[in-house]
Amino acid sequence: MTGSSRTTTDNGTTVADIYAAFGRGDIPAILERLAPDVAWEAWDDNFSQRAAVPHLVGRSGPDDVAGFFAVLGSYTVLEFAVLDIIGTGRQVVAEVRGAFEVPGGGRFADEELHLWTFDDEGRVVRFRHYVDTAKHIAAARGEDTTAT
Repeated sequence: MTGSSRTTTDNGTTVADIYAAFGRGDIPAILERLAPDVAWEAWDDNFSQRAAVPHLVGRSGPDDVAGFFAVLGSYTVLEFAVLDIIGTGRQVVAEVRGAFEVPGGGRFADEELHLWTFDDEGRVVRFRHYVDTAKHIAAARGEDTTAT
């Protein structure tokens, strides 16, 4: 019988821990979970990236991902709730509800899916937001997309 000396938790627990760290404002705890070559918002063709939505810009590596959290730090968080975390394997999905005011007065509220992809060591190698890009682009231009 072969055993592993590596202690692991399931990747769903890791994602929950990452969101808990986000809630505490503990960005270093998040960055230490990332692989050195993590691909953050890695899309082949992302309209929101071409529109230069600051929080949806593609990033690579923990130092670059720290810039994502710096952008979020300039936003006013109106609501942020993790509704569900689905999966424990190589890919984990989180359903999230958030509302933010961005510099310049834009606002958006959205229910999103966040896709987390892990390597064999339990490090995040890829992260992607699945969002209503039209809302995010409009908010980045200063529009309030939360008005009904």
